[in-house]
Amino acid sequence: MIEIKNLTKVYKLTKKQMAEQKTKDNIKKAADHISLSAKKGEIYGLLGPNGAGKTTTLRCVATLLKPTDGEITVCGYDTVKEPEKVRESISFLTNEIKLDPQFSARYMFDFFGRLHGMDVKAIDKRRELLFDYFGIHDFQDKKIDELSTGMRQKASIAVSLVHDPEVVIFDEPTNGLDIVTARSVTDYLKLLKEEGKLIIVSTHIMSEAEKLCDRIGIIINGRKVTDGTLTEILQETKSKDLEDAFFELYKAYGKEEA
Repeated sequence: MIEIKNLTKVYKLTKKQMAEQKTKDNIKKAADHISLSAKKGEIYGLLGPNGAGKTTTLRCVATLLKPTDGEITVCGYDTVKEPEKVRESISFLTNEIKLDPQFSARYMFDFFGRLHGMDVKAIDKRRELLFDYFGIHDFQDKKIDELSTGMRQKASIAVSLVHDPEVVIFDEPTNGLDIVTARSVTDYLKLLKEEGKLIIVSTHIMSEAEKLCDRIGIIINGRKVTDGTLTEILQETKSKDLEDAFFELYKAYGKEEA
């Protein structure tokens, strides 16, 4: 359902960015010939250190960025040639995309439902379902700015799922959340999987990836260094858990551009 073939994304750095990154090279290869596939009814985890290329990869899948080279298809649609069709099929959520703080959760939900071409009855039905699950009903008319961090994240997730997409792409969905809120989010991702959806998530929480993901891809320095089931990755790296496996791979690949 998602097919990535030789994805490459190159940025030109400003002098300020070059100084911040302590490099004399004005070219940054954020994604370097990444290939992977993910299918319906699974949760695919994308792991890597900060700056590894996870978010860049997800943004290319979500049509927010155009690849410098390579090809991506989502539900059979090319992300460059048919971006509108891709957007109809996906939900994309990242901490950097925030709901307008001056509007209520209910208003934002209805607004995005209308953007997706949904009628009032369909929007009301989805709102009832999602607000009930995430416990938003009592807070739905409060401004986003007045909500707690956890409630804002749950409202953002609900809004991103208004159109009941086939593919759910979440970048660090539990980052900064308390353990109870984080659990409600990961449990809902499991429910979506049971419905046959494809979920692709990036995370830096190894225990979360171990429990949640059917398959895991690890990206270091813009390159995918491995992917497979947890068992396969542990066997490959001769490790007892995912954290140890990650550090074995980082020792092998992480110093190449250090």
